[in-house]
Amino acid sequence: MANHASAEKRNRQRIRRTEQKRAQRSSVRTSVRQAREALRAGNAKAASAFVAAAEKALARAAQKGIFTRKASSRITSRLASAFAKLAPKTAAKR
Repeated sequence: MANHASAEKRNRQRIRRTEQKRAQRSSVRTSVRQAREALRAGNAKAASAFVAAAEKALARAAQKGIFTRKASSRITSRLASAFAKLAPKTAAKR
């Protein structure tokens, strides 16, 4: 239990930031899951949009410190690789 006003404030900030990061992390995971499902379905056109959205969300999450830069890069690389295998001609245009 916090005994000082400053400690109470830090606790409130921690709780608020934890909730915000949890929501953002969930959103990023949802976009990655949608991209993976589109890739699994084999629809190159839909997958292109979902993969692009997931890459953007991952880059933003890494910038904000929600995911580490390396984790974000690794996931992005795996999505891009799977997309390239699915649609070699479309991957070059992106």
